[in-house]
Amino acid sequence: MSTADTPSASAGRKRVDVRRNEQKLLDAAAAVFVRLGIDAPVRKIAAESGLGMGTIYRHFPTRAELVVAVFRHQVDALAAAVDAAPTADTPYEALRQWVHRFADFLVTKHGLAEALHSDQAGFESLHNEFVERLMPVLDQLLKASAAAGYTRSDVRAYDFMLAIGNLCIGVENFPDYQARRMIDLLLAGLAQTAPAATGEEPEQRRR
Repeated sequence: MSTADTPSASAGRKRVDVRRNEQKLLDAAAAVFVRLGIDAPVRKIAAESGLGMGTIYRHFPTRAELVVAVFRHQVDALAAAVDAAPTADTPYEALRQWVHRFADFLVTKHGLAEALHSDQAGFESLHNEFVERLMPVLDQLLKASAAAGYTRSDVRAYDFMLAIGNLCIGVENFPDYQARRMIDLLLAGLAQTAPAATGEEPEQRRR
């Protein structure tokens, strides 16, 4: 029997497959929740992920478990994003991309309290967890953008995070509300000389 055929090797491959399927499922659920809310049918998540509904229920027997898992999955991704290989051309664009991802995450957070029902202590614990992990990330992005001359240096991460959250509230009540457009206007207001929403450099840096 080769090493590849041993029971331990087979178990290892199975664990890798399980983790891969769970990550695929969480990515798909997050995307569906952003589009349709946390009450989206499980079949939509199954179609998005390419996995069977039975697989989803094996991983997450209840919707509350799924929502909490997606919440933590999104926090992990946002916390790691600042250390990942940069895809943005400027610190300003890196800040903008992260803030848009954070806005998508808030859709799940808004549904978290509903999913947890009366578990107020559990909701508060998760809320504190996300603030503690993501506040330093946003602060780092704001400072990098300010140091490069793109945005003001007197913006507190906590204030900015609250502003983003408030701009996202309208999504729940107004179907045509464009949260990302409002967030881009907020970001432009922070600029030393406001860059375009596409991430174009401020005029003073092109001279």
